[in-house]
Amino acid sequence: MKTFQCSHCHSLIFFNDLVCLSCQHALGFEPKSLTLLAVAPAPGQAAEGDTQTPGAPDLWQVVGDASAEQTLPPGAFRFCRNHTDHQACNFLVAEDDPEAYCVSCRQTRVIPNLDMPGNLQRWATIEHAKRRLFYTLAKLGLEDAVSGGAGVRTPVYEFLEDIPGEPPVMTGHDDGLITINIAEADDAERTRRRIDLHEPYRTLLGHLRHEVGHYFWDQFFLNDPESLSECRDFFGDETLDYGQALQQHYQQPRPDWQSDFVSSYATSHPWEDWAETWAHYLHLLDLLETAANYHIAFTLQSPQGPMSVQCLDPYAAIAGLAAPQDADAPPSAGLIELLRQGMGVSLVLNSLNRSLGQEDAYPFVLSTPVLNKLAFVHEIVQRKRSQLAVDSA
Repeated sequence: MKTFQCSHCHSLIFFNDLVCLSCQHALGFEPKSLTLLAVAPAPGQAAEGDTQTPGAPDLWQVVGDASAEQTLPPGAFRFCRNHTDHQACNFLVAEDDPEAYCVSCRQTRVIPNLDMPGNLQRWATIEHAKRRLFYTLAKLGLEDAVSGGAGVRTPVYEFLEDIPGEPPVMTGHDDGLITINIAEADDAERTRRRIDLHEPYRTLLGHLRHEVGHYFWDQFFLNDPESLSECRDFFGDETLDYGQALQQHYQQPRPDWQSDFVSSYATSHPWEDWAETWAHYLHLLDLLETAANYHIAFTLQSPQGPMSVQCLDPYAAIAGLAAPQDADAPPSAGLIELLRQGMGVSLVLNSLNRSLGQEDAYPFVLSTPVLNKLAFVHEIVQRKRSQLAVDSA
């Protein structure tokens, strides 16, 4: 995730900000341009103030710096209803859009009972993580609102709480529906589950990335026998009994998973191997975009001597990889080098964390087979994105 600059005063602002601390303009994220922008009441609206108070402006327009050349989204916008009702979203909705909710929030079908203590904060935390996921998928061309209606389907979500006397809510994916137990938004509870399940890494955003990986497996492979055959070459035969495979994994986890898998859980079944690998693909893209946005450069020591690395924007690099000079080269040619750069960033990040007495932020070492799986994920994403573009032409 990159940082942004206020369109009015050019100060540093961040993805989830509601107000620019320098110029005090309200901030709204415009999903089609994927940009956080300063906004002011549209002409004829009340004076700018707290957007939560009665009588606050209904329509807003983007404001820029009159002394700078800028291309700003035209027209008027409304804030997402989850902003006006709960201050739990900063996405904008175009004036002519009939929906009250933004393109991210409208994907949520069920939310928890917000009258229960703590649920509002837990739900808002999950929605924030989902908006980050929306951003990454949009950058990859996998969100309909950004792809221009090219036929991209998107999942729907239910965020539920455990209710005494009823079966516990299970986080998972089922035929396009992603369910998240809102207990995962509680840091203490999530840490307890991570320890109980012997996981080195467990985050709310990681859950969303993993579960949406299951969703895109269905989208990419169910109706494409040729791609499914390729997928099986990397991840195995998904017709293996899923319930039995999970039971076997929990009873006797594979001790040698590091050689061929991104995590221990990935060994349980080919579907989980895909979803775990997919999640790490998104992890590394987001990590690299952040590092490139800060112009991070570093030097690693190797047997061949010092190696200097200047972080590249992964999406710009991917655009360059999409058309390799070698006509016979796959679309993923060169991607593994980019992923290795991401591993270098994670090494620096982990070292910084250790200096502060914290655990590793990214406690994984990616073997060559895992890098090849990540390259396949990338190739499939690019292939499906190209197919969508052709279908919509």
